[in-house]
Amino acid sequence: MSGTSEGSTPAADLDRSAVTESDILAPPRRDAPADTDSGPPTSPAYRAVFATAPLAMAVVDREGLVTDANEALGTLLGGGPTGLVGRVAADLLDLASDARTWHAYREVLRGRQASLRCTRRLKLPDGRSLWAQITVALLDGDPSGVLLSVADISAHRDLQARLRHLQMHDPVTRLPNRTLFFERVSAALEAESYEQSGTGRIGLCYLDIDGFKAVNDTLGHRVGDRLLAAVAERLAECAREAGQTRPSVPLVARLGGDEFALLVEDSTGTEQLADLAESALKALQAPFDLAGHRLNVSASIGVVERHAAGTTATGLMQAADTTLYWAKVDGKDRWTLFDPERNAHLMTRQALASTLRPAIERGEFRLEYQPLVGMADGRLRGVEALVRWDHPNFGLLPPNRFVALAEEDGSIVPLGRWVLATACRQARRWQVEHPDEPPLFVSVNVAVRQVWDSDLVADVAEILAETGLAPDLLQLELTESAVMGSAGRPLQALQALSDMGVNIAIDDFGTGYSNLAYLSRLPVSVLKLDGSFVRGFQYEGAGAPPNPADQVVVEAMIDLAHRLGLTVTAECVETSAQATRLRSIGCDTGQGWLYSRPVAPDRISELLGSASYAVRNP
Repeated sequence: MSGTSEGSTPAADLDRSAVTESDILAPPRRDAPADTDSGPPTSPAYRAVFATAPLAMAVVDREGLVTDANEALGTLLGGGPTGLVGRVAADLLDLASDARTWHAYREVLRGRQASLRCTRRLKLPDGRSLWAQITVALLDGDPSGVLLSVADISAHRDLQARLRHLQMHDPVTRLPNRTLFFERVSAALEAESYEQSGTGRIGLCYLDIDGFKAVNDTLGHRVGDRLLAAVAERLAECAREAGQTRPSVPLVARLGGDEFALLVEDSTGTEQLADLAESALKALQAPFDLAGHRLNVSASIGVVERHAAGTTATGLMQAADTTLYWAKVDGKDRWTLFDPERNAHLMTRQALASTLRPAIERGEFRLEYQPLVGMADGRLRGVEALVRWDHPNFGLLPPNRFVALAEEDGSIVPLGRWVLATACRQARRWQVEHPDEPPLFVSVNVAVRQVWDSDLVADVAEILAETGLAPDLLQLELTESAVMGSAGRPLQALQALSDMGVNIAIDDFGTGYSNLAYLSRLPVSVLKLDGSFVRGFQYEGAGAPPNPADQVVVEAMIDLAHRLGLTVTAECVETSAQATRLRSIGCDTGQGWLYSRPVAPDRISELLGSASYAVRNP
């Protein structure tokens, strides 16, 4: 006879303790009066009850040897009761397999404990096994031994296992559900699980079906459930095939909806996870024939593979969920591997988005100004206001780090209003402080959402009135893609601003629609050539001629603009050769590092105060 300790109960076992504090009772007091109504163990009444009782029982002496056993115990363990006499009870019932139970059992034999109760899985001589609840108690009135009883609880355990299976498995796909999946993940991440054996790594493929909602909406949930079950079968087959060359088969689970997971314990690296993800995608490529419908589906998979040490179940799932999102964004029907750098950027982006509006209220933004220089004489004509976020954690951030976020959540409206007011106030201050210099115009970028979500015309009029800046000293820049498609309210706003005397500039001209027919109908006064055209002029020296095509295109755009009564500003002017060529073909103003990087307002004041002023990079 052999058995297994309840101490390492399998997952199907709900009662995980071998012996609990409540199962260990203190011995009776030595001076307690004996129960005079109960006969000694050798009385005829006792013998009759002991022999015929349906409960399997044995008397064990203080040395742990069976001195008597009833028919029920002989039948339970196989053989007759006489064959058990003289046997070591602990060997028969596996009481020495774990230290705690063995210690408690010996304490009962010595009379120091009244009883104990434990559960064992016993292997019978005929190959069968059963779950037994074993109770050992002192014999009242007989200090020479203890009473041992064994109850077969296999049916109860089987019921528990079936109930647990129902609790831990998805009824539609019959796969492990979310609860069981997280149990397995948590167990795999326990130090004792990966430190003793295995690779010490864990991998996860997190999958969902592309466009599954459309199947439910058009064909009904019955067909949708059949599709989920069919997908589950194919994923399970992928896992079985992957397990043929690996120590273990990946766990396939349905986490809810159309989401599935393939868990790889003791993974060997990203290559193994990539192969599994690729095989899953291929398995789903074949059409599904369900209830008279032929369906073609695809899936997106987020793949995470890492050291188990230092990883939590929550962290693993967050990484998998993020990576699944990337796979969707990247085009679906693909798998994507978790990228820590991309995730760090995403986390930073989320952190910025969540603090953007409060940062406006706290005054964390500031403006720098980049000179706009006359190409003919190199003198300062105006400045472009460029917003910076002086973030308390991430330092000074340029516009490309937060403007798109501001446009997404609508905070571009209050931010844009602040930029406009601050820039106009500064331009007016320069004008007052330097009355002998020609006044500078200030150019401010405007997002399309500012036109749609606010009354831009009213805001501009109010700010100009408040600051005292003349309308013709304000230039508003909109991107070409925004201006060229303007109609309705945006076009009306631009026309009203132009009628007010404000100059309208098209930023990054040449990279958007380039629908030249709009130029004659829009209230535009300035074109700002995109820097990609100017870079073709960057060559210095006699041995490096400029790009002829770029020069022809730029010259044609400048000529067209002049014929329409527009002025032209070239962006990204970085070398004197570029400036010379742009000047030779009639470009009006230039902007770029050749003249100056964006600088603080005080630097612009210094340049205005210079007697012989010509802008150069400070």
